[in-house]
Amino acid sequence: MEHAETIPEQPAGEETAVRRPRDGRRTVLLIAGAVVLGVLAGTVTGYAIQYDREPTPLPPLAQQKIDQPKPQAPNESTSTRSVNANRWHKTDDDLTKLLIEAPSGAKAASSGYESPDEFSAHYYEHPNQGLGFQLRNGIRRIAARRWFENDTNYVSVELFQFADRSGADAYQDDNGYLGTEEYAGNPGKDLAGVPAAYGHVWIDSRTHEKPGYYPTRSARVVARRGDIVMEIEYTNNRGTIDEGTVVELAKRQWERL
Repeated sequence: MEHAETIPEQPAGEETAVRRPRDGRRTVLLIAGAVVLGVLAGTVTGYAIQYDREPTPLPPLAQQKIDQPKPQAPNESTSTRSVNANRWHKTDDDLTKLLIEAPSGAKAASSGYESPDEFSAHYYEHPNQGLGFQLRNGIRRIAARRWFENDTNYVSVELFQFADRSGADAYQDDNGYLGTEEYAGNPGKDLAGVPAAYGHVWIDSRTHEKPGYYPTRSARVVARRGDIVMEIEYTNNRGTIDEGTVVELAKRQWERL
């Protein structure tokens, strides 16, 4: 017969110090620590074994020998491009090669490079400020081609290459004045076939007339690709502009970049 355990009565006024029941948390912590130590010991042992082994050779390549051009001694035809053929980009070549050709029947007016100061002299109302703007944005070179058709349409295509894309972006963004009343008189529109914000076309809202001169109307296209900005000015001295012709001309030039 089991005897019931009796708890001696405490004297009146004394508190009993009662312990909390012992739980299994300490045991769990001990087991977890043992597991961690076991994994760590296994990892160290594995590294030690692998360290003492001989390196395993890699499987042979499917193509044992890759053809490469044989080195040649420099001569009079050696250039920066030939030395750095694998790092050369088409925009580092002669920039005039990227200009579109004048259409059949058109008469060439000029073609080639322009210096930044030469361009600024005939383009900006204040050439000194314009030249400073170009230089601050890292202008590298300017290539241009101009022609006229039947003494009626006059076309100018210019490529501006900058040291980096930020300079080209700054030049593109500086054409907001083209929408003012003095110029096109409208905000223009995105250039079809070119990603949004990379190309824009303005066509004069009205014909510009001056006593003693033919009435003229112009269109302007500005588009950027990489570090190059293309700019096309198309002027008609009969007061009419075919938007489709201007857009097609711009798309052809864009595809050359």
